[in-house]
Amino acid sequence: MLPAGDIPEIDVIVVNYNAGEALTRCIQSVLDQQTPVRVTVVDNASGDGSIERLKHSISHTGRVRVRLNSQNLGFARAINEAAGQLTGQEGYLLILNPDCEMLPGSLNALRTALDIDPLAALVGPDVIDLEGKSMRGTLRRFPDPWSSLMTFSGLSRLGRWFPLFRGVEIPGPLPERTTPAEAVSGACMLLRKSEFIAAGCMDGDYGLHCEDLDLMYRLHQRRRRCLFVPSARVFHAQGVSSASRPVWVHWQKHRGLQRFFVKFQAQQTSLPLRWLVIVGIWTRFAVTLPFAWLKRILRRAGA
Repeated sequence: MLPAGDIPEIDVIVVNYNAGEALTRCIQSVLDQQTPVRVTVVDNASGDGSIERLKHSISHTGRVRVRLNSQNLGFARAINEAAGQLTGQEGYLLILNPDCEMLPGSLNALRTALDIDPLAALVGPDVIDLEGKSMRGTLRRFPDPWSSLMTFSGLSRLGRWFPLFRGVEIPGPLPERTTPAEAVSGACMLLRKSEFIAAGCMDGDYGLHCEDLDLMYRLHQRRRRCLFVPSARVFHAQGVSSASRPVWVHWQKHRGLQRFFVKFQAQQTSLPLRWLVIVGIWTRFAVTLPFAWLKRILRRAGA
């Protein structure tokens, strides 16, 4: 282990869009880690004053820089823009959602997991809610037509006892030790910068959702490992940035699912099944859209 003064800084990228006060808490939680960091906040034309609050609160440190975009580029393109400005291709890159807060020691635990396993390209923490429970999507399988159907239909609840019904998400209890995974939560990902670049960075044609799965799948194709690191814990106040535009976010989620399927799996399926999957994705969009609206109403009522 290197002495603390010799540990290279980790580059951190946070893409902000109207994350409010959560952004400042997110950045402060990163700065409080006992690990050297250089933070880039990319703002996608926020209008809620979150950047102004952040600048006021971190005026004492030179470890944070802010890049202001005149329009919302989308999450993946904003990440790529910031990554393109980083110096060198070595070291580690942390991609963190603005509504996340890293618990003490989490960044060091993630770094250590990458240090130990030379074949690991990406690691993710245990992403928890306000009650400390692991959130859905913390540990996942890559979606395919069958597992997605099991997840969407709710039959995946039976997967704990009957493998046929396994869905995309892996039900608890989650592993207590670092373990290989197909996919982890995209809310917090630590990567080898060289592997991120070699894989082609983020796919900028995703708007929001599934761009993380796409990246992990491409790393998997390169025979690199993804690890789940339960000793690292990150609180996620899910949906802070998307609360003001639920229909757009809901549409982007299903658009992302379609893009992932078409990009990686459609050619291996028959034409009738291919169309059935796409119709199923957008049928689910239509059926669940009212719930997206209801969630927004309940959020506003509780505000």
